[in-house]
Amino acid sequence: MPEKFKGTGVAIVTPFHREGNIDFKSFERLIEYQIESGINYIVFLGTTGESVVLNKDERNALINYAVETVAGRVPVVVGIGGNNTQEIIGTIRKTSFDGIDAVLSVSPYYNKPQPKGLFYHYKNVAAASPAPVIMYNVPGRTASNIDAETTLKIAHEVSNIIGIKEASKDLTQCALIIKDKPEDFLVISGDDPVTLPLLALGGDGVISVIANAYPAEFSQMVNYCLNNEFDKARSIHYQLIDLMEAIFADGSPSGIKALLHIKGMVKNSLRLPLVKINKGLYNQISTMVEIMEKSVVLEK
Repeated sequence: MPEKFKGTGVAIVTPFHREGNIDFKSFERLIEYQIESGINYIVFLGTTGESVVLNKDERNALINYAVETVAGRVPVVVGIGGNNTQEIIGTIRKTSFDGIDAVLSVSPYYNKPQPKGLFYHYKNVAAASPAPVIMYNVPGRTASNIDAETTLKIAHEVSNIIGIKEASKDLTQCALIIKDKPEDFLVISGDDPVTLPLLALGGDGVISVIANAYPAEFSQMVNYCLNNEFDKARSIHYQLIDLMEAIFADGSPSGIKALLHIKGMVKNSLRLPLVKINKGLYNQISTMVEIMEKSVVLEK
């Protein structure tokens, strides 16, 4: 099972119409673009998918539409997380897992649990889930870090947790996990700019934001890394690095939605409390896209 989630996963956006309702046609086109471009799996209802501003009916409709559109061509991962362990367990029990291959569950935010609390949180979530669980450590959003010791305890003792999406940007922490983890436990980059160095340490792939717009290019970079062809990987990394930084400069997923809008793929629409990026950054990203379109990124 963990092999299915090596390589490039994409944390896909949820497109909205200008009126604020879900734009399913753009959603379908975006899914097809990812699959045709060679990504390995798709993550729905993550942070990038603005899951926290979707109501229960919208979440269910989005999952059903995603599963039907993907139609088994690539693995499907669905975000089910939060800071209320019992509520997460309840959501999992009410979710149909037909066509869902794994759960991505963000570390509890706001209430800042101790390591012991994090361990039992994930142990209980994993026990309730009929699909394997990938932890998501993102201290910049949750205000708490899953340290290496806690991650390794979970990795060795909770069999239904198959990996961690690491977005701490702490490469020493990632190295400590990789050094002592079980062989089949995945360490997945959750931050596009540090994907190359994390893979050099022995990581297994990425759940990417920039791949929404450049799935073939980013997938090729990841594949080069996994094949130890780091000279080729660096070439793509440095062509994308400024754009990777720019799409987070005024908030995410505001940045990636602006980039996708510039590329003509989705409307530049978000739900409050998120708003569009500032006009100056939008113009800067637009210029970067023009340069990217003229450059040779992929090997022919």
